[in-house]
Amino acid sequence: MHGKVSQEPCRKFRGRNDDMLHMIGHAIFGLVVGLVARAVMPGRQHMGLILTMILGLVGAWLGGLIGRATGMYGEGHPAGFLMALVGALIVLFVYSLLA
Repeated sequence: MHGKVSQEPCRKFRGRNDDMLHMIGHAIFGLVVGLVARAVMPGRQHMGLILTMILGLVGAWLGGLIGRATGMYGEGHPAGFLMALVGALIVLFVYSLLA
């Protein structure tokens, strides 16, 4: 025990912090995609920041699904910004029809 510190406790918590940062990154990405989609889509959408973030996240999921179906992305690869935006615009169009 002479000056040697075990790294095991640090490794145990590293996964939790990485997961939390990953989730925060997804939320910020969803918010940016949702804001851009709302700026591109004509008309007025009555959404707050949380719904805008959810719009971007669902749009990214839909864009990834479309990208994998068309062969643009491999299995397990996330959607890029452009396909996330396309997916968010589709979701926003359907939302505007329903609301």
